[in-house]
Amino acid sequence: MGRLLRRRRWPGRWILVLGDAASLAVITAFGFAFHQEVEAVGSSRFLATYLPLLAAWLVTAGGLGALDPDRADDPRQQWRPAVAVLLATPIAAVLRSAWLGTPPVTVFIVVMAGVSLVSLGVWRTAHLLARRSREAQHRVRGFKLLESPR
Repeated sequence: MGRLLRRRRWPGRWILVLGDAASLAVITAFGFAFHQEVEAVGSSRFLATYLPLLAAWLVTAGGLGALDPDRADDPRQQWRPAVAVLLATPIAAVLRSAWLGTPPVTVFIVVMAGVSLVSLGVWRTAHLLARRSREAQHRVRGFKLLESPR
């Protein structure tokens, strides 16, 4: 039974991971665009920022349970992605610095944390609302089917 429940949660987990990855990619691209470096998007400099951020996010979010679909559906558990971002961004900045051979910049860490919090917060809230709306529709449809004698 436990394996069956875990298996059912995997599609939800992949949606969270892919949505988080897309959210982080978008803010990384916007960061380069903000600094008038659009040509860097898709380059090794983009990857030097995005891949450490994604890796640090996946490790911290996974460790804190922020990638668990059941917790993502519970508004009381939304602290998990927030704490994961706050832990992931300094780790990502250190990894990025090692990749580029430069020292980590505190302002970069603070800005990356703030923008990541907002971006992931918007995506996760939209995901939560969409899931709740879908569940409400299923409940209504199920109720109507029970009412209907057909």
